[in-house]
Amino acid sequence: MTTPLKTSESGSALVYILIAIALLAALTVTFMEPSSQQATSQNTFQTVADLNSQINSIRSSVQECVLNYPAGESGLVGKSNFPYPVNPTSTYLASPDAADEVRNIRCPGNPGGASNNHADIFSGSSGKFLPPAPDLFGEWMYSNTQDGVFFYTATNKTDAFLQTALTKLDEQFAECEADVINASGGAQNLLSGGGLQCAAGNTCFRVWIIARPGNQYNGDTDGDEAACP
Repeated sequence: MTTPLKTSESGSALVYILIAIALLAALTVTFMEPSSQQATSQNTFQTVADLNSQINSIRSSVQECVLNYPAGESGLVGKSNFPYPVNPTSTYLASPDAADEVRNIRCPGNPGGASNNHADIFSGSSGKFLPPAPDLFGEWMYSNTQDGVFFYTATNKTDAFLQTALTKLDEQFAECEADVINASGGAQNLLSGGGLQCAAGNTCFRVWIIARPGNQYNGDTDGDEAACP
């Protein structure tokens, strides 16, 4: 008479175990989804904060150079966007660099006169240091041409939060002050005359210091900057 009772008790215990497993699985899914969303949100926030911090540092340092040395360099009078720094690769410089990296820009007018061997804006002697580029992004690059003066960085990573971060960052700037260039479908020109591109497979974020009429502007992300330039 006791055997059927034991079988029944065993069956009930198995049901409870299966229910417990199902509940545990449901709870795991419930806790994992918000955690993933939270991580994405944190990555987005950190990326925007890191990029914004460096943008402010670069822009303020360049503006400080112009304000402190408004007479610029006598040999550059009449050149593009005087007295803003020329491209680091410019052959005007006594010792041009191999690439137009922001960390290598020099301040015309410091020293001034007939000198073309200007002081670095970012160096130990100036007391200004440019941190490494934010995670997942390349070096900040500088451009001074007939289009104006701007600097930009690029990423070829496909992490989902990056596009959200760049769109949010773009929204923090005035219209036509910054743009996001999507080159996932092929290289995009950054200058009206060509010669400088956001490389294929990359997304570039550019900040304008001076924008001249007719400049190449191709990064409107939300349709509210359609009139640029």
